[in-house]
Amino acid sequence: MAEEKYIIVGHVARAHGIRGEVCVDSHADSPSYFERGAVVRLSPPSAPGRGRDYVVRAVRVHKERLLVTLDGIPDRNAAETLRGLSVCVPQSRLAPPDPDEVFLHELIGLRVRLVGAAPADPDLGVLEDVRDSGGAELWVIRDRQGREILFPAAAELVPAIDLEARVVVIDPPPGLLELYQGE
Repeated sequence: MAEEKYIIVGHVARAHGIRGEVCVDSHADSPSYFERGAVVRLSPPSAPGRGRDYVVRAVRVHKERLLVTLDGIPDRNAAETLRGLSVCVPQSRLAPPDPDEVFLHELIGLRVRLVGAAPADPDLGVLEDVRDSGGAELWVIRDRQGREILFPAAAELVPAIDLEARVVVIDPPPGLLELYQGE
């Protein structure tokens, strides 16, 4: 039997208060992952799904973050031990995306091509990571020379995503690539 894949839907930022609440930065549009009674798995960021399951006892919104109370976390000291862990759910629990949306985990590993590139032109690189930088989505692209390019993934800069072909097409603002590639 194949092991179920877990997807990161948030990160524990820090402990909050003295009663065991944790501040969670949620990457998910669906609040159902954090509703009372839901089970989440807290894992090291490098190993989604390799961790421990917790039942959500309570959740509330505070300053654009979720404050989550988990069974078995009675106080601040216990909550502090969870700092930096990823909040994961089984892939089977993910709500299907809208037709014009993709899951962030589906982007990892896509080949990155520049808008207007000819089919024979080489890819710019590979999409290595997706980061949330204060509400703006930032893609980490590793170019052919191994350099890291931070790309602001605004809708107008990403004209096409083809999951079947495993390709994303980008239209970077003038000067962005030269900044990273030293040209």
